[in-house]
Amino acid sequence: MKKVLNNLSYNLILHDLENPKISFRKYSESLDSLNAADRNVVIDLYRKKLQSNAILTLADNNGKYKLYSLVSSMGYGEDLLKKGIEISHADNSDYINIAYESENPDLSAYLVNTLATNFIQNYSREVSTNRNSSNVLLDSLLKQKEIVMNDKNAALSSFKRNKGVLNLDEQSAAVYGQITTYEAQRSETIRQIQSSQGAIAEINRKLRGADPNINGSSRADNREIVRLKSELQSANSALLDNGFKASDQKKVDSITKILQVKSNQNIDENVYDPKTSKQALFTQKTNLEIAIQQAKSSMQSIDAQLASLRAKYSGMVPFDADIQNYQREADLATKEYMTALDQYNQSRGGQINGLNMQIEQIGLPGNPEPSKRIIYLAGSGFGSFALCLGFVIVMFLLDDKILTGQQLAIATKSKTIGILNKIENNERRIREIWSDTTGNVNFELYRDMLRSLRFEINNAMDADDSKILGITSLGNDVGKTFTAYSLAYAFAMTGKKVLLIADELPVVKSDIKGLIKSLNFQTFLIKKEIHTEDLITVMNKSAARESLLEVQSIKSLKAGFDILKDEFDVILVDVNNLRDMNLAKEWLLFTEKNIAVFEYGATISETDKEYVDYIKKTPGFLGWVLNKIQLQN
Repeated sequence: MKKVLNNLSYNLILHDLENPKISFRKYSESLDSLNAADRNVVIDLYRKKLQSNAILTLADNNGKYKLYSLVSSMGYGEDLLKKGIEISHADNSDYINIAYESENPDLSAYLVNTLATNFIQNYSREVSTNRNSSNVLLDSLLKQKEIVMNDKNAALSSFKRNKGVLNLDEQSAAVYGQITTYEAQRSETIRQIQSSQGAIAEINRKLRGADPNINGSSRADNREIVRLKSELQSANSALLDNGFKASDQKKVDSITKILQVKSNQNIDENVYDPKTSKQALFTQKTNLEIAIQQAKSSMQSIDAQLASLRAKYSGMVPFDADIQNYQREADLATKEYMTALDQYNQSRGGQINGLNMQIEQIGLPGNPEPSKRIIYLAGSGFGSFALCLGFVIVMFLLDDKILTGQQLAIATKSKTIGILNKIENNERRIREIWSDTTGNVNFELYRDMLRSLRFEINNAMDADDSKILGITSLGNDVGKTFTAYSLAYAFAMTGKKVLLIADELPVVKSDIKGLIKSLNFQTFLIKKEIHTEDLITVMNKSAARESLLEVQSIKSLKAGFDILKDEFDVILVDVNNLRDMNLAKEWLLFTEKNIAVFEYGATISETDKEYVDYIKKTPGFLGWVLNKIQLQN
């Protein structure tokens, strides 16, 4: 903290002012210019600031004595002290190490000891003050929470006394249990009444029915027996009166048999006594009617009791809502009070324990550190080397010129099939380059590179019997046309008949394998006639940059190229550069294989990337040729 470092500055400057003979550092010019009286005044000013823990700022320079500048002039300022003091935990323990390096070992020891002592004193004082303030605040808060808790508990107690509630939860539970019991009794009584009413209805149905066990021995049967008995009596009287005639005896016997049958039938049909069954049913019916009446009477008592209990329970509901509010508020107030009490007790306990910080080991003067001159020299040398190396790397990264075939392949993300060294303008005679015997290294290298390029192209074209090769580039003046002429001569050297369709290039007419300039491609398209004079035939493209499709239709153009394929082994087409995209696209419609020429040392712009992507996607594209590379001397 600034306050701690300022206190350290005051102690250091006071030590040197009060003990000039053993001052840690030689007086600065501003401090040495003070006389004895001024020094005493300055000492008093610094002493007052130290005692009041005042902050040292630039405003302290506004008085007669520039207190801020005096401290800084001796190297005791806040910024310098921060740079030199190192504070760390010792091996992740509770011990704190304070280290300081200076030119005076006594100064280093004094500084670390004073810093530790001042820190412990200031920190202990601030912690004690903060704890006292916390205790006062917590004590006030505890008393407030206690008053609120007592008020809430008193309100709850008063509500219970006024409403006659001892334990509302238990009372309401008991009343609800009684209600449940009476509702069960009421349901059982209703079931009994309904059951008894159903039984009475069944008894009435049996009494009204024709059940022989209940309604047997009907009056008709009894009357029939009485009639038969009367007839039997009359027959017996006739038998006596007529002197026991046989006919009268048969009549008596017949009536007796019929009477016997009727009597037996009546006895069989009425095994049980019907009177007894009816009497039992009447008795049961009476009992059921009495039971129904008793149940209805008890139902009234149950309903009255239920109404009373429900009214009592309904009266408890408002009490329950109120008492829950009272209880909730009382519980919350109690919890807040207990929390405040715990905080207060913890604060009191911390104050009793105190701040356990002390200086375990005072700082002692040490031996001087070994010289670091060699390290500084080595560091400066390494830094210089790293700076130079970094500069070279940055220049290399910023240089996007393409100088090798590998760079060209990476930049275009396609294959580099050949490279050709640079031929100066005064040397651009392909026949002389090929037939040179003077030992010209440039010519020999060009011939070798051209043969290598011819080999790559020849293998690719022989693989599918292709004959038409297009040669294009990204821009002008990259040596595209000269490369086309050179390839024509290289193929002619293998004994192949070559047709070159290209822009005009000044050449020397030869008598063998020479470049003959005698035809025009537009004229051929019209006449379809070829006059070959040697292995190489040159057809010059129109200098007017005319469109092929405006001269002939695609069908006619393809027919013309078919005639040329029958006549020649290899057809080389000097296609317009890709920046003339409209013309290049038309020529590329009729080529079977294509290569692109790129100039050594050139770069690929954002616009060129579009052309690179286009030629890469063109069917039959073989790769790039890096042209005009410069030989290293």
